[in-house]
Amino acid sequence: MESTRKEVYFVFLNYDPEYARLQSNRTKKGTHKLDLYLTKKHDDLLKNNLEPGSYKKKFSLAIVDAFPVEISDYQADVLRSIKEVRLVEKNQELA
Repeated sequence: MESTRKEVYFVFLNYDPEYARLQSNRTKKGTHKLDLYLTKKHDDLLKNNLEPGSYKKKFSLAIVDAFPVEISDYQADVLRSIKEVRLVEKNQELA
């Protein structure tokens, strides 16, 4: 039976030449373009692979091509099976 408990996972994506190109442009305009690109890329990955309303993306990380998202264990396994995804790791709370 699928677990419906949601936890925060970090999703890291594989090398993307467009991300690398945009990341190399350190101007204010370049940073804005990178933010827009990553937000759309990450949102599309979730939208195309998970049921709408079943997850909550927190934000996109620009320093690495990654994002945290609230999902179930089953959904984490779904994301792990996507070729663009390098790693899906459950957030570890520090005590």
